[in-house]
Amino acid sequence: MKLLIASDLHGSAWYCEKLLELVEKEQPDKLLLLGDLLYHGPRNDLPREYDPKRVIPMLNGLKDRIIAVRGNCDAEVDQMVLEFPLMADYTTLWLETGKPLFATHGHLFDPAHLPPLPAGSAFVFGHVHTKYAAWQGSTLILNPGSLSIPKDGTHSYMIYENGVFTAKTLEGEAVMRAEY
Repeated sequence: MKLLIASDLHGSAWYCEKLLELVEKEQPDKLLLLGDLLYHGPRNDLPREYDPKRVIPMLNGLKDRIIAVRGNCDAEVDQMVLEFPLMADYTTLWLETGKPLFATHGHLFDPAHLPPLPAGSAFVFGHVHTKYAAWQGSTLILNPGSLSIPKDGTHSYMIYENGVFTAKTLEGEAVMRAEY
């Protein structure tokens, strides 16, 4: 299984187009979107080409491949225009290795407030707009960073394939790697 994991698009048509290019290039089986898809939020600057109405059909075109969780900037009105489920606060995927991947946005659960997880789990979240990969006890903690409003200076996403999580820049440069 190959996953493309992305977070915090915040309504940027520019970065949504980049996401579509990444899907074409990476050919993931599924996209795992970690919330904050359409609205920029009151604390963020407007991202490049902020245009949620343009983002909607781009994301809907991938609806059969998207698994998404709700971010703190996502609302019921967003679900009305998106053709894939968005309102779950978290989801758990079972990877081909048999290990669980707990996915959430990060405003309810985060590394300091983990949900009850079985030993050997992976926990992936967005929200803080900063790439991260490290073991915390027996849990692998991951963050793909942000596609549109990175707080660490690099627009990024993450790929999971063959038991390895790799954070990449939009140009495809691997900048972080964690084996699972």
